[in-house]
Amino acid sequence: MAFVDRRDAHHPWARERFRELKAPLLVCEPVLVETLFLLRRFPAAQDGILAQVQAGRLRIAFSLAAELEAVRLLLAKYADVPMSLADACLVRMAELHADHDIFTLDSDFQIYRKNGRDPITLIAPAS
Repeated sequence: MAFVDRRDAHHPWARERFRELKAPLLVCEPVLVETLFLLRRFPAAQDGILAQVQAGRLRIAFSLAAELEAVRLLLAKYADVPMSLADACLVRMAELHADHDIFTLDSDFQIYRKNGRDPITLIAPAS
């Protein structure tokens, strides 16, 4: 939301960070679903996100079917946070794509660990 909503306090930060990132950015379908839901009041922004996928600037780089057991274990481990499906998929993606960082405004990612113990490298605003 921060990237498209000028009223969001993190809008300038998000716009600047996105300019610094090189395409393609990796994404999973649960994150796309959550993003499009949050952008439901912004149909042009929803279409823009999908256009980025179609153009290859956002690349779906995760198969929930292939990673289901790992995702289930993460959801169980972080049930008290609670962890969303999208968050679990991103943590698993951080394990699978160790050379990538997670772009987020969600402070729960400071709690989550990849490979059971390792902090996840984040692109996030200063606390």
